[in-house]
Amino acid sequence: MARINTNVSSMIAQSNLSRTNSDLSVRLQRLSTGLRINRGADDPAGLIVSERLRSEMKGLTQAVDNAERASSVIATAEGYLAEVADLLNSVKNLVVEAANTGGVSRDEIEANQLQIDSAIDSITRISNVASFAGLDLLNGSLEYTASGMDTADIAFSRIDSARFGTAQSIDVDVSISTPAEQGNLWLSSNAGGFTGFALDSDLTLEIAGKDGAQTLTFAPGTQQSAMADAFNLISDSTGVEAIFVNSAGASGLRFVTSDYGTDAFVSVRPVGAGGTGFSAYEAPGGAVSQRDEGVDVAAIVNGALASGRGLEIALNTPGLAAQFDLTEAFATQTATSTTFSITGGGASFQLGPSVNSSQQVSLGIGSVAASRLGGELSADGDRFFLDSIKSGQANELSSGNATLASDILDSAILEVSKMRGRLGAFERNTIQTNIRSLQVGLENITASESKIRDADFATETAKLTRAQILNQAGTSVLRTANSTAQNVLSLLQ
Repeated sequence: MARINTNVSSMIAQSNLSRTNSDLSVRLQRLSTGLRINRGADDPAGLIVSERLRSEMKGLTQAVDNAERASSVIATAEGYLAEVADLLNSVKNLVVEAANTGGVSRDEIEANQLQIDSAIDSITRISNVASFAGLDLLNGSLEYTASGMDTADIAFSRIDSARFGTAQSIDVDVSISTPAEQGNLWLSSNAGGFTGFALDSDLTLEIAGKDGAQTLTFAPGTQQSAMADAFNLISDSTGVEAIFVNSAGASGLRFVTSDYGTDAFVSVRPVGAGGTGFSAYEAPGGAVSQRDEGVDVAAIVNGALASGRGLEIALNTPGLAAQFDLTEAFATQTATSTTFSITGGGASFQLGPSVNSSQQVSLGIGSVAASRLGGELSADGDRFFLDSIKSGQANELSSGNATLASDILDSAILEVSKMRGRLGAFERNTIQTNIRSLQVGLENITASESKIRDADFATETAKLTRAQILNQAGTSVLRTANSTAQNVLSLLQ
């Protein structure tokens, strides 16, 4: 049949050519953008997944940048601390040199004091100027703040990290489970070696402790109180103190360690023929013992067992890492407790792609000012810091307190070393491993997103060629379909 009002063949050709042109347009768009999904109609489900992956990629990329910046902050702080450590070591040399009063003149000691003053001032200056992009690092602005801490129970505290989560503060409860004890021995005669409190014969005793051993010989008639005084004159070289006890329940010579804990021990050993009638006992009337050690304090902090060393306890949990120096009065009592709150502070680093507490790490960086380093207790129970070694202070070189000054420096050097080690461990074990793991995750997620979203050029060029051929063929067919109606004119001739 020949009809001219309706050209069905032309309509079919036009429809197919339209689809071919649409397909050709899609191939050209994908090849020009490099993306398989350019709009939701291309792949609705794929678009949803790829957009979520893109969001994760952005978070991971920023998390890597955050971790690298955190590494820079920690490295900067550690660099400043290295200078502080060098200054402390130089001060240590000067203090030890000044203690050699038999070979160092007064003028040299005064010159050493001037150098010490300059070094201590430099330490405080470093504490005040250490910064990173306007962020103060070592002046105490990045340490945790606590309220309600009773100094009669906790003499000194250092909070290394605390995880607040959604809370505004953290309540901390410290309960003594095992009280600290000193090493303790009693000297007694099992063969009548004393008349009253005086020796019947000569006696040589060796007293040993964590700081060393010393031997003293006493003549017949020496009072026990005089023996105690003689041993106390050399207690700094033994770490053991002697006490003359004269009471109804127990009397005699008691030897106790200056410090608490298992590191502190006392050994009492009679030497020679004169000592055959003497022995050391754990307690009056107790078992014979030549050596006794102290007991480390043990405490429960927020339900977790804190490790103890002497009067110090340390806790390292995901929620709280801290160290506390307990007072003697508190640490030697049984079933006592104290509470306080951590109200803020610390340096918080966002190391994950999502903003929540599980992907954040907090770190406390304390002040290294001279007034905050090297806290050591004197024989009177006063706590002195590094600034007490400066001119005009209690432990200057001319004060005669060289031993305490040296102990303060040792404590300050150890404190700075621990701080550097803690920062180094945080950078190496937390930040660097976090960066590597994030980079692995970023690589895998990027590959997944690329597989969904990016165009396969080999496939698209093949489909482009097919669309171009179909377009040319469709155009030719449409031309033929349009010319078919003209054949009707031959019937009218």
